[in-house]
Amino acid sequence: MRPCLALAFLAFAAPVLAETPPPPSVVPPNPPMTAAAFEAYVTGKTLTYALDGTVYGTEQYKPGRKVVWAFTEDECREGYWYEKGPQICFVYEDPNDPQCWMFFMGSAGMKAEFIGDGVGSDLSEVAQSAGPMGCMGPQVGV
Repeated sequence: MRPCLALAFLAFAAPVLAETPPPPSVVPPNPPMTAAAFEAYVTGKTLTYALDGTVYGTEQYKPGRKVVWAFTEDECREGYWYEKGPQICFVYEDPNDPQCWMFFMGSAGMKAEFIGDGVGSDLSEVAQSAGPMGCMGPQVGV
């Protein structure tokens, strides 16, 4: 008779167990920003990014998907960005391959995840302004 009671208990408990929602840690993160959302967020702003809490560089986003980038205490490089699927890719005036990223909106601003072999190169937005960025080197004041 005891095996019958155990089976009866399982029959009633199974639907309750199936309705339990997943724990919060299983909820997927925000999806990558679309090119339209990225463009709407960044155009007309100058954003400063950090890597592991240390300022990494600053980028000014101009109309027409034009950009000016500078690593911290380095010369400015002009370029542009374009959409490649869920990625936002940047090409700068110095000869290099496109640098592609996926951007995510978080509660503390935008986050950028590098797509490529740069392990650990995820950046976080740490500051923004509406003014132009200060450039060092031969193009001062650009």
